[in-house]
Amino acid sequence: MSETTDLKRRVADVLPGVRADLEELVRIPSVGADPGRHGDVRRSAEATARLFRDAGLDTQIVEVGGGLPAVIAHKPAPPGKPTVLLYAHHDVQPEGDRATWDSEPFEPTERGGRLFGRGAADDKAGIAAHLAAIRAHGDDLAVGVVVFVEGEEESGSASLPAILEEHRDLLASDVIVIADSANWDIGVPALTTSLRGLAGCVVEVRTLHHAVHSGMWGGVAPDALTTLIRLLATLHDDAGNVAVEGLATGKASPLDYPDHRLRAEAGIVDGVELTGTGSVVDRLWTKPAISIIALDATRVADASNTLIPVARAKISMRIAPGDDARTALGKLQVHLRSHAPYAAQLTFSDDDLGEPFAVNATGPAYDAARAAFREAWDGADPVDVGVGGSIPFIAEFAEMFPDAAILVTGVEDPDTRAHGANEGLHLAEFERVCLAEALLLRNLAAGVGQGLG
Repeated sequence: MSETTDLKRRVADVLPGVRADLEELVRIPSVGADPGRHGDVRRSAEATARLFRDAGLDTQIVEVGGGLPAVIAHKPAPPGKPTVLLYAHHDVQPEGDRATWDSEPFEPTERGGRLFGRGAADDKAGIAAHLAAIRAHGDDLAVGVVVFVEGEEESGSASLPAILEEHRDLLASDVIVIADSANWDIGVPALTTSLRGLAGCVVEVRTLHHAVHSGMWGGVAPDALTTLIRLLATLHDDAGNVAVEGLATGKASPLDYPDHRLRAEAGIVDGVELTGTGSVVDRLWTKPAISIIALDATRVADASNTLIPVARAKISMRIAPGDDARTALGKLQVHLRSHAPYAAQLTFSDDDLGEPFAVNATGPAYDAARAAFREAWDGADPVDVGVGGSIPFIAEFAEMFPDAAILVTGVEDPDTRAHGANEGLHLAEFERVCLAEALLLRNLAAGVGQGLG
């Protein structure tokens, strides 16, 4: 029996137990953004720690600076072999309106080849993939591993820099595998080589000291909501491109993203036009985007014939690789101040910052990953992709461990619906993800002398 065939058999053997463990993790509503569920986040950390402790790793739960509990588990490298850090997170997004789910969000349910449940993909599947690879190798694991499972990724990773600093020596590694992204399509694996950053804030517009009668003063006194709407409309040109000056833009991989696929995966209503100009992947991965994700104003049900004195909007701006989050936020705020209608008073609050990330995905670690993907996906060539969303902590890993190769891998697919209702894990793809990681660890062990270890 060949080494590859034997490893495939081992992965197949451990998968039923790994899936059962994944389902138990999904049943824990570890919503870090909800203080009322912080006890569940601790239960989730304890369950995660137990899984890796039982797999033979030295394991601890860590809490730094009042942050939510993370798990660090490690097994030292054999002499001359590299150490690989395996990242995932055990906290999850809130479930939202349960009525929009087809099954209970925290009761894992299989339908149509998918396992549905909050966190079933993002990112408890990442935990499970690491577990599968470690169990498949067992005592034959030929690299060192450090498993780092964060507990507050979905709420901003506030304590992550302190954890990285305090446990720097334990987390130091030659390769970092971050299992928190997506593959290009079912049957097409991918390495994520760029992510947009985040630069957002809340803008408040004030035009009046207090509400006044709209019949008495309308036509002279500007109301804040109309003023805010006019201001927000200046953020894009007529084609939908971001109109804030000075933001970075770039070119993405030359991948074709067909219109019908884009519309289906994004859920765009028939007849609605797309925004922006240029290739789809450029617009999604290497150009800035601005969305208005919330408004504070009088509810329709509470409306009266008065001019609204103050209104607020939460602006989410995604910035391209190569930009700086704080600088980009400053340019956004300069734009808003310079375009404020009627010289309205503006104030800003609740800054939300995360740096973009881009990597030159060349070298032995990336070669090892692509070779593993080809084997796991039966010869399918992996592609390099960008991601329009933001994973700011990756930039922090890159800064803390500048000599490590960072591999951002996918446990999701285009229909995972992470963060939304009916989040689901494609089970056949998950099996390939587990096999690919097991093969990657094997390949990295064999890569000593080629720049690893």
